Amino acid sequence: MDEKRFPKIIKNLYKNVAELEKMFPGRPFTPDGHMVGSIGECIAEHYYNLKLVPPSNKGYDAVKGKLKIEIKATQAKSIGLRSKPQHLLVLKIHKDGSFSEIYNGRGNRVWDLVSSKPLPSNGQYQISTTRLKELMKTEPKQYRV
Repeated sequence: MDEKRFPKIIKNLYKNVAELEKMFPGRPFTPDGHMVGSIGECIAEHYYNLKLVPPSNKGYDAVKGKLKIEIKATQAKSIGLRSKPQHLLVLKIHKDGSFSEIYNGRGNRVWDLVSSKPLPSNGQYQISTTRLKELMKTEPKQYRV
């Protein structure tokens, strides 16, 4: 990864989004879905020294040794989970091309918070980034990648 060029590309992406939203008032052009997920996975691969696996594996996007890691990237206030990850890494992508770590730890801790609730119609349990930040405060360092 080109550490100087990558943030500039992301920053330009958001600049173009802002121009489109100005051109078409009331119409959102927020990058989401696969694009944000892929950006987060590339950041995680580089900054956390992970090995990405081919897309669409159930419950994980990367490995580090034998550890399977689910990577979630967001710009919003929550993330969705379809299954219990072995390890969960949640990153917030910023418009300037930087990122911040929201959660980096054992997946079962997060899964236990959501799995007892009724499953939403979209098949994903939601958990807020605020709750993940609170949970992160109590995650021992040995369980982080």
